[in-house]
Amino acid sequence: MIPVQHGRGGWADRPHRLTSAAAVAMLVVVLAFLGCSSKKNQPGAGSPGGLGGPGGMGESGMGPGGGNSLTNFQKGRIGDDQGPLKDIHFGYNDYTIQPQDNDILRANADWLQQQANRSARVQVEGHCDERGSEEYNIALGAKRAQAAKDYLQTLGINADRISTISYGKELPLCQDHTEDCWSQNRRDHFAVQE
Repeated sequence: MIPVQHGRGGWADRPHRLTSAAAVAMLVVVLAFLGCSSKKNQPGAGSPGGLGGPGGMGESGMGPGGGNSLTNFQKGRIGDDQGPLKDIHFGYNDYTIQPQDNDILRANADWLQQQANRSARVQVEGHCDERGSEEYNIALGAKRAQAAKDYLQTLGINADRISTISYGKELPLCQDHTEDCWSQNRRDHFAVQE
């Protein structure tokens, strides 16, 4: 401690400001180091279910041709194989099911109700175009996924078989900056899980 004179009252021991700043900086570095950890080699890292994939199903839980968009993106195959269930699309800044998508959702529900597919689960992925903030698009994608889930429930699909996730604008099918491309990215994708 460095003695500091306090007016006419004499001397007092008080830590030097530089020493205090150094101690705070060191504490921040230590906390940052302890707070960061690599999850690459840990099983279930990055997934809410803890088993390597959304909903805890992992990559092996995906049905044939119905992989989720994140797995397909990581393999460089996003948009290549849509699986047995078809995507639906939305208007700009909208999460209302469009009349033309009613038939698609009915066909998806019919597939899920077939005897051979009764154990299948589906993850509804909400996607957005590139416009808007990341936070806004995550929220909009979540509303789009929930709208499709609600619709499937009205068609008789048990809610326990449907999960939702929002990817916002992070996994676009199309990279161009045109309205045609943006309309392809405003979608719900249905990833089948066995």
